[in-house]
Parts: sequence; structure tokens; C-alpha cells
Amino acid sequence: MQEHQIVGLNHLKKHLQTTVMNNRIAHAQLFVGPSGSGALPLALYYAGLILCNGKEEGCMKRVAEIAHPDLHFAFPVASTPQTSTKPVSDDFIREWRQFIQTDPYGGMEDWYQAADIEKKSCEIRVHQAAEISSKLSLKSYEGGAKVCIIWGAEFLNTAASNKLLKLIEEPPSGTVLILITEDENQILNTIRSRCQVLHLPKLAAHDIAQSLVATQKTTEHEAQLAARQSNGSYGRALKLLGNTTEDKQFEEWFVAWVRTAFSAKGKPSAIAGLMQWAETIAGTNREVQKRFLLFALEFFRQAMLTNYKAHSAVYFQTKTNFDIEKFAAYIDGHQLLDIANTLETALMHIDRNANSKIVFTDLSIGMTKILHKTA
Repeated sequence: MQEHQIVGLNHLKKHLQTTVMNNRIAHAQLFVGPSGSGALPLALYYAGLILCNGKEEGCMKRVAEIAHPDLHFAFPVASTPQTSTKPVSDDFIREWRQFIQTDPYGGMEDWYQAADIEKKSCEIRVHQAAEISSKLSLKSYEGGAKVCIIWGAEFLNTAASNKLLKLIEEPPSGTVLILITEDENQILNTIRSRCQVLHLPKLAAHDIAQSLVATQKTTEHEAQLAARQSNGSYGRALKLLGNTTEDKQFEEWFVAWVRTAFSAKGKPSAIAGLMQWAETIAGTNREVQKRFLLFALEFFRQAMLTNYKAHSAVYFQTKTNFDIEKFAAYIDGHQLLDIANTLETALMHIDRNANSKIVFTDLSIGMTKILHKTA
């Protein structure tokens, strides 16, 4: 990954360059950043700096092509008919290489689709952690450092986390571990405390728009619009340009939900509609459910900003005939606190594998009560 291919984050790129120049590279590092912020491209760039410091130009190319023998990866996988019952990341290295080269800013759901495991239970399991330890215990192939990038570190299960902790506590000489996560609170505290943590911010809209114009051959207006709607995610901005986003489906679910919730006050039969809505959402996989909850939270936030006439902060554009201006009149700041707490609680329960039908039924009824407080 070349420096110019990384969107924004100039201060972090300079920081990483300095650590390599001064030979002050922490053996265990945790990159924390929201989806689409560029944590994986930044880690690849950093791995190239570490592995290719003072070496021939072709070294960086091998890193970019995921062909360097001292660069290793771990990421969430699942068993398939083509793999064993104990799959490891190397079983998916061909799909991983293609994913990085075509969609380096993609999120976890994009990886699941690329690897055709979106309907599976994906984790980084203990046998994967054991393989990492085995690889890093070997002598470096090119006589320098060894780098292992663990993408989606929040998907390390307990056994894998404990196995990895031993590696972090007693790392082989010349080893650098780079863990990447969207949620550092999901990382074992004993691991997090032993890592040097680097927080990545959401990308600036200006940087996103500038990159879109340069790489996607889009107009300045289209780039600015996608950048504002992306909420700091370059991956999301690319989807918006390509019209491959799920937002239209999510908006249709959201509109059906709030309309049914508003009608429930004088129409008891609407409760059956809310139950049916909950069943529909529960029928999707958990990653889709989590993304929908985040979408709903942002929709409510945008409605509140519209209500308060903060038009400079409103980037949302509906894809259906739903009138956000009329809806916004029912959403104020105090109400948004209750809404946010309710949605975040549902998100936590889904993340912990609760029964999704129960979660969304409870959510739909609870949200009905909140909306009717000001109706």
C-alpha cells in the first residue's frame, strides 16, 4: 500500500514513518478506527515501512500484493465445504488477497460477501492463534522483521485471546503484531493494556471528496455529496457512488417501522404490524441487523438536526418519498437520548447473540412508546 493511496490521516502516516526512522516500533500495536476509516490500508502501509526499510523497491510491491513471506494475516473466517472444520485464514488467502486489492476500505460485511461466508458464524479461533504463534516463532525469511496483521481483532474468541496474550507477553525477536478493531472495548483488557493504541478518526469529508475525484473520475459535486453522506467512511462513499448501498432497503424498513409505530396509538391492530416487522428484520443475518440499527440511529439524529434547523450538519437524502421535514417535528434532543439508548441496547443484545426476534419485538414496542411521548 503506497502512501498516496491512503485517504487523509497525514498526521498518523507521519507518526508511523517517524517510529520506523527512529527504530521505536512497538512489538504490539492496536489500531482502533470506525469502518471505512482506513485502518487496514494504514496497517499495510506501516507493515511495508517495517519490512522494506532500506530494501529494494520491489519489496513494497510484494507487500502491496500480499506476497511478502514475512507478512502474515489473521481475520474472521468460518468453515465451508471447501475447508476443514477448523478453518484458518490461510484457507481464504486467495479471497483475502483479492479483497484487499479491490476493496481495502471495505467493512466486515464486505469481507463476508467476498469470502462467501456471510451466513456463517465467523470468528478468529484458538487454532488460528496457535498458527500465528507457530509462524512468528520461525526465523524471518528475509532476515529482518516479521509482521502479523490481525484484522477484526474483536472477533478473537476467549481461547484465541488467551493464546495471543502469551505471544504478546513473550514475543519472538523482531516480531510486530498489529491488531485492528472497530471496538476496542471488545478486546480483552489484558491484551489492550499491552498494546500501543493508535486511534483513527473518521475521515474528513474534504479528504474523501478529493480522493473520489482523483480515483473514481466523478464530478466535484457528486464527490462532495457522497463524502457528506458517508459519515467519515471512504468505503461507504464508494458504495454511494456505485449505488450498491443497502440504504434504500434500510430506509424502507425504517419508514414502515415508524409509520406503524405512530398509527399504534389509535389503532391497536398496528401491534400485529410491529410484530410482523420484527420478524422481517429478525430473518436477516446479524451483521445486517447491526447495520440497520446504526442506520436507524443516524436517521433519528439527522431528523433531530433538521428539527433544530442545523442544515449545515444535515447530509441525509431520502431515497423514498418519505418526508423527513415532517417527521423531524417529532424528534427533539431529549427524545433522542431515549431513542439512542434504546437502539444501542438492542445493538448490544444482537452483538451478544440474543434472540433477534425478541430483541426487535421489544425494540419496536419500546420505540412506539418513545415516539408517542411528543406526538
